[in-house]
Amino acid sequence: MERKPILIGVAGGSASGKTTVSQTILRRAGADRIAYIPHDLYYKDLSHLPLEQRARFNFDHPDALDNALLVAHLDALAGGQPIEAPTYDFATYVRLPATRTILPKPVILLEGILIFAEPVLRRRMDIKLFVDADADLRFIRRLRRDVEERGRSVTSVIDQYLNTVRLMHLEFVEPTKRYADVIIPEGGRNTIAIDMVVARIEAELQARLTPQL
Repeated sequence: MERKPILIGVAGGSASGKTTVSQTILRRAGADRIAYIPHDLYYKDLSHLPLEQRARFNFDHPDALDNALLVAHLDALAGGQPIEAPTYDFATYVRLPATRTILPKPVILLEGILIFAEPVLRRRMDIKLFVDADADLRFIRRLRRDVEERGRSVTSVIDQYLNTVRLMHLEFVEPTKRYADVIIPEGGRNTIAIDMVVARIEAELQARLTPQL
């Protein structure tokens, strides 16, 4: 019987460096062996709301995400089945008709700010990483990302940060640091932490290749 895949969770504040850490793990451990799932893909569709109301929606609250669908997809991958992950338009706040096929792999890499806030997700994780960064750096990175990559205005990014992002980080994200197996300060620049994580992945994969007596 094949063993279930290793599920690694990468959490941390908005723009803390989670994606950089995840991409480094993918590159170092081998993207061909990893099913990468950003939690951002699972935001609930807001197409039923006027655009102005969508823009004011609290995207940093756990209820903003379709975790029931994510859990179903994680369980499907664990059972060796491919999934059709949703895609999300961050400029208009709607789920797009197109989906992304993700094939089952020996490792599942789940990334998102709120993945440790949900017990149903935490219970499925074998390794939990929390990427830590100072608040001022996270805000600067978020501002640059949302303006350059997501079509937001500077004013809208600042308003969103002050009205929801900062408050939700303190309420829902920062407290979940206590669930982490490893805390990674300085994100992808922390080569020692990345080396340790990749070595653990390699050890876990090797153990799965070793015949059971």
